[in-house]
Amino acid sequence: CTAVDVVEILAKKRQELTGLEIGVSAEQDSDPPWTFRKIHLTYRLKGMDLTATDAEKAIELSEEKYCSVAATLRGKAEIPTSFEILE
Repeated sequence: CTAVDVVEILAKKRQELTGLEIGVSAEQDSDPPWTFRKIHLTYRLKGMDLTATDAEKAIELSEEKYCSVAATLRGKAEIPTSFEILE
C-alpha cells in the first residue's frame, strides 16, 4: 500500500513521478513461526525535477499516517526506510 500512497502524495505535490520501485529485505526469527523482526524498504524513484525533500516527506506520510500494512506491523517489527532518486 505504501507505493500507492507515495505516488498519490507526490502527484498532489505536483511532482512528476515516472517510476517507482521498492526493494525489500527482512530479518526474521530462525524458529517457527519465523516472525519478522526487521523489514527494510528501499524506495527507488524516477521523475522530472523530483526533489529529495518531497520524496522523503511522501514516504514519511505513507508509513506514519496512510499505510495500513505499516500500521499493522508497527510494534511487531522495525521498518526502516531509505530512498534514492534515479536519473
